[in-house]
Amino acid sequence: MPADDRLIVALDLPNALEGLQLAETLGDAVSFYKVGLGMLTGGGLALASELKDEHGKRVFLDLKLFDIGATVEKAVRGLAQFDMDFLTVHGDPHVVRAAREGAAAGNTKILAVTILTSLDRADLDAGLIKPGDMPELVRERAQRAFEAGAHGVIASPQEAAMIRLLPEAEGRLIVTPGVRPEGADKGDQKRVATPAQAIRDGADHIVVGRPIWAAPDPRLAARDILASLP
Repeated sequence: MPADDRLIVALDLPNALEGLQLAETLGDAVSFYKVGLGMLTGGGLALASELKDEHGKRVFLDLKLFDIGATVEKAVRGLAQFDMDFLTVHGDPHVVRAAREGAAAGNTKILAVTILTSLDRADLDAGLIKPGDMPELVRERAQRAFEAGAHGVIASPQEAAMIRLLPEAEGRLIVTPGVRPEGADKGDQKRVATPAQAIRDGADHIVVGRPIWAAPDPRLAARDILASLP
């Protein structure tokens, strides 16, 4: 029986070797992995390809691309050859449109980042982001990203329910980092919820890293999270 792919395990580890070792430890308990920017220089692309091509896993390449449209399009076209399942870009409409053009010939779904789950209103003020409540800004960015063609969005679990209610969200994906099991350390995340709450609020996939890879028994930790999902 295939693992429940609603759980995406973030391989936020120093290099591909450690990432592969974790994937082997988790075995058939997990079918979907995230490889992020932090591992890119540590063999991340090679790991992503190995997980997908040799182990039959789904892979989410989390690079959060942001640049002028032509550069984003070229970058995504190059990355599309790896046939990853998800690829993240920042949710600015020009970036989303360019990414969709770059991914047009493949099967990779473009996910737009709304506002990073490690940020709060004070961080937005420091970055000169326009005034407004965080949930409203996330909702607006999600709506604009969908209108620009995003297959889905990355948003904190605290905003998943609100985004799911958008007419533009019909048939689109909501993927939520910032998910922590009950009692787990929040780490660098500021807008969090439990895995079960995120799914109930409309998330299609939850991304969990540290509570699994730092656990004494990562496989058991992953199974416990999956067992908690509604």
